[in-house]
Amino acid sequence: MSAPRKAPVRFRLREDLLDFLLEVSAVTSQTLDLDLLLANVAEIVQRVLRYDLFAILLYNERRQDLRIRYGVGHRDEVVRTLNVHLGEGITGVAAATREPVLVGDVRNDPRYLNAVDAVRTELAVPMTARGKLVGVIDMQSTRVNAYTLYDRSLARLIAGRVSIAIDNARLYRRVERQNRTLRGLAHISREFSSILDLNELLGKIASTMRELIDYDAFSILAVDREARVLRHLFSIRYDQRVNIDNVPLGKGITGAAAESREVVRAHDTAADPRYIASHPDLRSEVAVPLMVHDRVVGVMDLESNRIGHFTDDHVRTLALLAPQVASSVENARLYQELATRERSMEEDLKAARELQRVLLPDAEPEVEGLEVVVRLRPARGISGDIYDVVERVDGQTVIAFGDVSGKGAAAALYGGLMSGLLRTLAPRRRRPAELMRALNEALIERKVEARYVTLCALLWDPATREIVMANAGALPPMICRGGDILKLRVEGVPLGLLDAREYEEAYMQAEPGDVIVLYSDGITDHLNAACAEYGRGRLAHVVRSHWQVPAADLVAAIFRDLDQFSTVPFDDQTVLVMKVK
Repeated sequence: MSAPRKAPVRFRLREDLLDFLLEVSAVTSQTLDLDLLLANVAEIVQRVLRYDLFAILLYNERRQDLRIRYGVGHRDEVVRTLNVHLGEGITGVAAATREPVLVGDVRNDPRYLNAVDAVRTELAVPMTARGKLVGVIDMQSTRVNAYTLYDRSLARLIAGRVSIAIDNARLYRRVERQNRTLRGLAHISREFSSILDLNELLGKIASTMRELIDYDAFSILAVDREARVLRHLFSIRYDQRVNIDNVPLGKGITGAAAESREVVRAHDTAADPRYIASHPDLRSEVAVPLMVHDRVVGVMDLESNRIGHFTDDHVRTLALLAPQVASSVENARLYQELATRERSMEEDLKAARELQRVLLPDAEPEVEGLEVVVRLRPARGISGDIYDVVERVDGQTVIAFGDVSGKGAAAALYGGLMSGLLRTLAPRRRRPAELMRALNEALIERKVEARYVTLCALLWDPATREIVMANAGALPPMICRGGDILKLRVEGVPLGLLDAREYEEAYMQAEPGDVIVLYSDGITDHLNAACAEYGRGRLAHVVRSHWQVPAADLVAAIFRDLDQFSTVPFDDQTVLVMKVK
């Protein structure tokens, strides 16, 4: 066995040693860059203590182990994967006892963790700061008894000087990482809130999380309270989209997070009884509840194939980001539901438009002795305005024109009911007033809250050219003869409002060339940008100016003037023009 090597006299005077230690303190205090600092430490040690393998292992309080943060001479695989627990190996003993450990020949020490077969001497020196373990400086040589007690003492002095600097650099890096995280979270929040497509948002959340926290599997699940499960919204495993099963509330790591409303972390899923096995390679998991207005709406879940992968910093980052993820996902989900409902409503409206097209007469219904043209322009694709032409067996014709309260599909459906009643009752009632009473009674029997109909009914006799008219709250018809507007007024209560109503009638003897215009309030009430109404007066001017033209041309003139007056969104607009032949 080789004799112990004498320690070389490196510092002959105490002042030289103090100068060196001051230089160590100065060099290590010049930077807060941890990588640069550790490289400086390795260089300083090499100047006074020759080594073949060198490592600085830093201690992790949560995992309670040491991992190589900087290494010289060690294989990349060792640097990447080695973790040493307290009391394990020579470095672990130094860390546990917080005392240097010098082994002159590692072949005779069972504590040695073999890194390189040629190693003979190892010196491990703990670093402490503020009463806490920072890590271990570890030197190894291929020579037996390469280091002396003097070297051990010198290494201890160096470790005492650099430990504070290393701890400060780690603290700075942690703070800087947190600041970057906060800045990133602010940017992420703005980005997430701008995406309303749910699939696009979920993909963006997954990719953003990968930039912040490395993971092997990622999922977002939504709470279904009726079924008491977490429903799968989005999952990715090893960069591949996958489908996962729904998870019962309270089951698994994700179910526990949803039920407890707190972050749940499993350092080793194999040792956690709550874990639901999904893939044999996944060894650690963290689940974060997603909450909106103090209500859990889902869970964000990350998994890794490494034990203890998710750190306290990861948990803090996830906790900071979870509220924005929750609100963004909820908004996108509600937007998706709204879009689905709108598509469904549009399909219903399309069907209602088709039904209304079938129920309403043609634009130019044939009526003996009259030229009739009608045009309807709905405000919402489907109209609450109604009109109908019903021929009777005695040769007379009932022409009805009105408006259902409200707009859209509900008004159109009520209008469909009205059309059915009108076609049923009109052939059996001789007089318009009798028809109005019958219609009112039928609607009262089928009372719908806040629904009623205004209606004007005209009975046309082509043999005598006589018109009998009854009105139930509708706008009075505009009658033009020879360019003059005739005054013919008849009034009554809208249908479906009050029981047992009586309706009056008015008579008119028509002459060839007479023009009768029926119109909805969407015509006269139409507003321009200055909030002025189109009005009956302007309509009368158009009718007087075009009374001699065919009925179709008069209808076109009315709508043309209406559009010149204003392009502001309008109510249902319907015009029915009758011209006596």
